[in-house]
Amino acid sequence: MKFSANLGFLWNDRPLPAAIRAAKAAGFDAVECHWPYDIPPSDVKSALEETGLKMLGLNTLRGNVPAGDNGLSAIPGREDEARAAIDQAIAYARAIDTPNIHVMAGFANGDDARQVFVANLTYACEQAQPHGITILIEPLNKYDAPGYFLTTTAQALDVMDMVGAANLRLMFDCYHVQLMEGDLTHRIAALLPRIGHIQFASVPDRGAPDHGEINYAHIFRTIADLGYAAPLGAEYKPQGHTEHTLQWLANLR
Repeated sequence: MKFSANLGFLWNDRPLPAAIRAAKAAGFDAVECHWPYDIPPSDVKSALEETGLKMLGLNTLRGNVPAGDNGLSAIPGREDEARAAIDQAIAYARAIDTPNIHVMAGFANGDDARQVFVANLTYACEQAQPHGITILIEPLNKYDAPGYFLTTTAQALDVMDMVGAANLRLMFDCYHVQLMEGDLTHRIAALLPRIGHIQFASVPDRGAPDHGEINYAHIFRTIADLGYAAPLGAEYKPQGHTEHTLQWLANLR
């Protein structure tokens, strides 16, 4: 198995270029991040070139976080902000050769929100396609993100079908899907043709994958047996220093 360090959580006490170097030293095969926009892309690119790691993905901006935003693309009336965030993400992804962008939906509900989300995703896919960039959408669980528009894989597939773009795929986060739907092995097998990236963390505490209710040794074997060979994203919250939580990396690889 190959693994990607999500630097939104791992080594997030360091500047992003330093976190990239730490992930390389720890033995990760790739990296991913949340919102890198405060760091010049040239600094990130230099760290990626130095380590030989690929930045697999990044997120669109959440919006006004102090006011409670967690994404913009499903919020009626904020289409201009949402598309500016999409444009920003594409420009940054191009600068550091990142193949995936997670377009965050935000807190919204109802048919109007779905139509806005579909329209913004259509825009994102059209803008990303000439650059070989895939757009990802991710269902978030209702406990950590109450009121978030996208909460289940079925809802995500419905949105994807409405958009109908070949470069729109599902971000399957085992942590969120287990909390909302369960049945991970069957669900991964059924959805694999629509999946663009897989992430993981323990349930229920969102820690390292060596404890909790999910048997990740079994999950990772299932994924490998299905022929999925891309790096899996370690998006968990370390309890203490990241280096002290990495025994799983050798044990589960």
